[in-house]
Amino acid sequence: MPLDPQVEAMRAQRAADDVPQLYTQTLAEARAADLASIQAVGGEVEPVHSVEDVFVDSLGLPLRIYRPAGEGPMPTLVYFFGGGWTLGSIETADGICRRLVNAAGCQVITVGYRLAPEHPFPTAVHDCHRATVWIAAAPFVGSVVVGGDSAGGNLAAAVTLLARDNGPALAGQLLVYPNTLYGSDTASMRAGDDPYLFNRTSVNWYWQHYLSDPAQGADPLASPMLAPSHAGLPPALVITAEYDPLRDEGEFYAEKLYAAGVPTTLSRYDGMVHGFFAMSGALDGGKRAIAEAAEWLRKTFSDG
Repeated sequence: MPLDPQVEAMRAQRAADDVPQLYTQTLAEARAADLASIQAVGGEVEPVHSVEDVFVDSLGLPLRIYRPAGEGPMPTLVYFFGGGWTLGSIETADGICRRLVNAAGCQVITVGYRLAPEHPFPTAVHDCHRATVWIAAAPFVGSVVVGGDSAGGNLAAAVTLLARDNGPALAGQLLVYPNTLYGSDTASMRAGDDPYLFNRTSVNWYWQHYLSDPAQGADPLASPMLAPSHAGLPPALVITAEYDPLRDEGEFYAEKLYAAGVPTTLSRYDGMVHGFFAMSGALDGGKRAIAEAAEWLRKTFSDG
């Protein structure tokens, strides 16, 4: 189907304003522009019962803890923000986390993992896994799901591989248009050349910052699709967008999980583009995806 009318209007405005692609800017400029653009389309900031920023000395990382009303250990989504491992921050995911707390009724904790190129692969993966281990052992945490969007989805998938073999036990994985294969040459990647949308040049730019050597792309912690086995991984919800270069590799990964016996739900949003999950203030598709993720989280935590 064609681009969603709301997406088309957004794209037309970008073209009229001649908004520069992030990959044409310096890192500092791109990081600031990425946050500003997400906040501009994220909608009103939803209040939640409590929000606490903490720095965990043993991890050397910041966390932000969003809690709904209630006492005692809570089911928890550990969320990894997107941004191609290069951009993004806890602030980038603030809108998503607030909406999921309110819609799913669970606790959400965002991890401030370190960014490339200052901290290249596999730093972010191990930061996220160490944080997940710490969170799962915390007295205020019940069952744990890991999740993220884009590069955050890639990190969540990689963390499930580490957790399967090293702990902690996970109840599920929420993968929103995840990168799953370095150098993928899929139909959606080849078609992703729109100069005013996230495109294949964007994908390559992020990978070039993340990997110190292209050979690292063969590591399953960079390309979860290449894991020798996907058996024993936690149940998954994989969300993709029709007009996204990463669409096919996200959907192929969902098929890999399903074939390995992992309970998997794949949900493609027609007419949507990469990043729509964070655009619920401007796109109805973003609202629907947040609602779907929240419903899946409630069911996953109740089943666990």
